[in-house]
Amino acid sequence: MDKKLGVGVVGPGWSGGEHIKAYMNNPHAEVLAVCGRDEARTKAKLAEVGLEKCDVYTDYEKMLKRNDIDVISICTPNDRHVEEAIMTAQAGKHFLLEKPIALNVDELKKLRDAVKQAKVKTVVGFVLRWNPLFETIKPLIDDDAIGRVYYGEVDYYHGIGPWYKQFEWNVKKAIGGSSLLSAGCHAVDGLRLFLNDEAVEVTAYSTKSKNEKFAPYEYDPTMVTIIKFKSGIIGKVASSIDCITPYIFNIHLLGDKGTIRNNQLYAPSKMPGQKGFAVIPTVLPDSGDVTHHPYLGEIDHLIDCVLNDKESFVNVEDGVKTHEICLAAEISAQEGKSIKLPLI
Repeated sequence: MDKKLGVGVVGPGWSGGEHIKAYMNNPHAEVLAVCGRDEARTKAKLAEVGLEKCDVYTDYEKMLKRNDIDVISICTPNDRHVEEAIMTAQAGKHFLLEKPIALNVDELKKLRDAVKQAKVKTVVGFVLRWNPLFETIKPLIDDDAIGRVYYGEVDYYHGIGPWYKQFEWNVKKAIGGSSLLSAGCHAVDGLRLFLNDEAVEVTAYSTKSKNEKFAPYEYDPTMVTIIKFKSGIIGKVASSIDCITPYIFNIHLLGDKGTIRNNQLYAPSKMPGQKGFAVIPTVLPDSGDVTHHPYLGEIDHLIDCVLNDKESFVNVEDGVKTHEICLAAEISAQEGKSIKLPLI
C-alpha cells in the first residue's frame, strides 16, 4: 500500500515527542505539522526528534484547516482534550486522544456524541494495550489457561511529585482531575480488558499522604476502587500518585483453573504437575517514563484503522466506559456511597 496519511500533532511535549517518533517510523504516515503554544519550544522538539521538514503552528484552528492532514495526535494538557478533540472530529480528522479523554460526565458525553456524529476513527491513549505483558495475558485468558476470571486486581503506584514537569499542573483539580483520571485510568483500562465484562457499580475511597512534597495536590492522590461487573465478577484498582516507591503496575487475576500474577502463571490444567508459578520472560509495564511505553504499536494501530476503515478496540466509545468508572469512583469517594453505571 503506497498511500501516506498526513499527520498533525498538537502538544509537542513529553508524550507528543514520542508520538512524532512513532509516526516517523510508520511507512504510511508523514508528520506535516506540529502545533504548540511556544513556537521556539516546538521547533526545539522537532530538532530533538530529527524531523527537519515540518510546519509549525501556534494556532490549532489554522492547522486543522489543512486539507492534507488526515490524522491528529492530541497530546496537550488534560483540560484541553475535550475542546480540541471535538474540534478535530468536526473538522473530519481521525485522531488519537491522550488520556484522560474528559474530566467530568458532561464533557465525556459531549465528546462521545461529537465522535458519533463525525464518524471519524479514534484511538484513546491507553498505550499499555501494546505492552508485551498485556499482549501475553489476554491470549492466555482467551485460551482458558486460568479458566473464568472471577476476581481481578490491577494497581497503579507512581509518585508524581515536583521532580516531574507535569507536577505543576497535575496537582490542580481542574487539570489533573483525580488519581484515576491523572494516571490510574491505565489500571482501570487494563482491568476492563482482562475481565471482559461490563461494569455496573463502583465504590471508592480516597486519601492522601502527609508528605509535604505532595501537599500542593488539590484532590486526594490515592484512591481504592471496587468495581462490580454484570456477570458477578469483582475487580479492584488501587491508584496512588503521592507514594514514595519505585513504579509498580500490579496485575493479579484469579480464575477457577489458575492464577496470573504479573508475568507469573499458575495453570495446572495446562501444565500438569505444576508446583509453582512459571515465570514468563517478557517486558513488564514497570516504568512511568514515556520512552518506555509502546507508542509504535499504538500509532501503527491507528494508521491501520484509518487506512483499512476499521474501528479500534480502544476507540472513544470504549474509552468512555473506562472513564465512567473513573468518574463514578470520584463521585463515590466524595459522597460516601456506591454509584451505579452507566453514567451517560
